[in-house]
Amino acid sequence: MEQFFYKQPVPIDFGYGKLRRLPEIMKQMNVNRGLLISAPSMVRAGIAQEVVEQSEGRIIGIFSDIQPNPTVANTDACAALLRDNACEFAIALGGGSVMDCAKAACFVAGTPYSASVFLSGERQIDKPGIPLIAVPTTSGTASEVTTASVLTDTDRDVKALLASDYLYPVYALVDPELTMSCPAQVTAASGLDVLAHSLEAFYGKKHQPLTDLAAERAASLVFRYLLIAYQEPDNKEARSKMSEASVTAGLAFNLTQTAAAHACSYPLTQDYGIPHGEACAFTLPSFWRINSTEGPEAERLQAFSKRLGFNDAFALADRIDQMKRVMQLRSTLEEAGIHADELDQLVSKSFAPNMNNNPVKITEERLKAIYHDLSADAKHSELQS
Repeated sequence: MEQFFYKQPVPIDFGYGKLRRLPEIMKQMNVNRGLLISAPSMVRAGIAQEVVEQSEGRIIGIFSDIQPNPTVANTDACAALLRDNACEFAIALGGGSVMDCAKAACFVAGTPYSASVFLSGERQIDKPGIPLIAVPTTSGTASEVTTASVLTDTDRDVKALLASDYLYPVYALVDPELTMSCPAQVTAASGLDVLAHSLEAFYGKKHQPLTDLAAERAASLVFRYLLIAYQEPDNKEARSKMSEASVTAGLAFNLTQTAAAHACSYPLTQDYGIPHGEACAFTLPSFWRINSTEGPEAERLQAFSKRLGFNDAFALADRIDQMKRVMQLRSTLEEAGIHADELDQLVSKSFAPNMNNNPVKITEERLKAIYHDLSADAKHSELQS
């Protein structure tokens, strides 16, 4: 008999124009001294300054020194600012990188330590941090409703996951209008991150009925609306549906965690500079094909593919490949800048803990074969056959 436990403590306030509710939310929370943690692009666009001006003096400053893959140094600098200004709350306005930095910084600010000791596991996250209101500006990570923060420790050359129930934001304000200014390649990569979250949540070992519902809904929205959002950036319906897909996928993978495609994405991003969502999508079709023909989830994945309107699971995987081509994303080793003699190192770096969440056991030999199949020659002979 089925047994499961579902938890989602973050209130989700969703809809066009919701950013205007921020002053009201701060009043309701009865907070008076906060920091706006934002993306450099939001500062350049003047949106960050608008938020400060509308806060009626509640926001005392802006921190935006955050790299696309946020570092321990970014996080420590943000935490120091929160601490030095005795902030009692923070607002994260940005994409996944801003969220990851803000969630970790809000906790680290209440300790005398660097984020590095929590990232290495030397110390545990053992209490709530400063309350964080999360306002995403991309449709991708769903960090506004998850326990996760991914940081890079440049000293140790490690990109790793911090996860704790204490890292949940206290409020998610999801305004699709903020995604309208996303550049095409950000829309593409972040949209495929949503698809990776959905598909991996559906077949991951920890999936359950409520996460399955959310995962399937999110995936169906991505297949229907991502290319429209990419090709028609001002299409309000497509932007809204992609925002919905992102947060809905978060309701799934927050509990199931991610799997093999995400494990492979870390070295692809760190060593080859491939944006996170694009890096996840690099191997996602391969794992969907494997998991739908072998292992305990094969039947479910075939049925899922058909419910989404595909002939079978391979047709779904082919559709991902087709979307990648339309959006000019990398599909082969050559396009990714990966040389054959680097494969062993790439493979050995891909075994993050979430690799074990894949329903079919992936060995180093198997992963190397998967990468070989992504070479231009293999792709070409596949198209010929």
